[in-house]
Amino acid sequence: MDVSSTSLRVLCRIAESGSFTAAAAALGYTQSAVSRQAAALEREAGVTLFERRPDGVRLTRPGLTLLRHARAILESVDAAERDLIGAAPRTEVVRLGLVPSAGPVLLPAALARLAGTAPGVRVTTREGTTPGLARALRTGSLDLAVLTSRPPHRPPDGEAPRLHVTTVRDTELLVAAPATGTFAGRAAVHVDELVDAPWIAGPSSSAEPLLGVWPGLPGRARIVHNARDWLTKLHLVAGGFGVTTIPDGLAPVVPPGVISLRVEGAPPEIRRILVARLPGAATPAVTAVTAAITAAVRP
Repeated sequence: MDVSSTSLRVLCRIAESGSFTAAAAALGYTQSAVSRQAAALEREAGVTLFERRPDGVRLTRPGLTLLRHARAILESVDAAERDLIGAAPRTEVVRLGLVPSAGPVLLPAALARLAGTAPGVRVTTREGTTPGLARALRTGSLDLAVLTSRPPHRPPDGEAPRLHVTTVRDTELLVAAPATGTFAGRAAVHVDELVDAPWIAGPSSSAEPLLGVWPGLPGRARIVHNARDWLTKLHLVAGGFGVTTIPDGLAPVVPPGVISLRVEGAPPEIRRILVARLPGAATPAVTAVTAAITAAVRP
């Protein structure tokens, strides 16, 4: 197979952006030029690499296979260029994805630990949902991701081969409520009391269930505010404008005016914190970041 590094870079951009148009904008090409490169790459590979869908472009399984090789080839090309011009070795970068609830407590602690254990590793981060981050791992736009799962704790996606997943902690879901008012001075609430409570929820989608409302209540819950950001939700709670759910790991960083309540009269809602990556051997940098996250999450 005779392909150019330009074609491989186009493949990577399409995988990361999910569309020919966005890939063209990122590369400074026209959309037609990207489409031609994609078509030529498919002809050279002899297989279908791209699945054209109404909501964008996804890589097929052969496309994902080629993507993994493309990234390795392009890293070698970049390293050769640095060697030829005598550039200093580049800091190892790990692209980390996190679900929003993992950021406030886990990320600062993990980065602080990493600074002492692996100072040559630099971490870049982005937030997303568990399904979205799993897709980003598959396309190679992330190296590592902190995900969550709920019982029965199935794999993060249905693709094969399965992602390499490390379980780092189980965390219990709590209810965050105003420190004054109906639940003032309490450590627990019965699930029946939550039916009529005003809820602050995050937007839901077909891939991600309603977040912020106690499981079993969606459809019956009275949602008064929608907010994706945890800080916004918790400050609305502090102001007395409703209640929301939080994992117990967030309890140490709730703002003043917020209390955390365990829910009685229903089975505990357990969420599992996972660290996921593509299958196969991990790089030393990815291993170091995984160890830092694991140490930061486990009590």
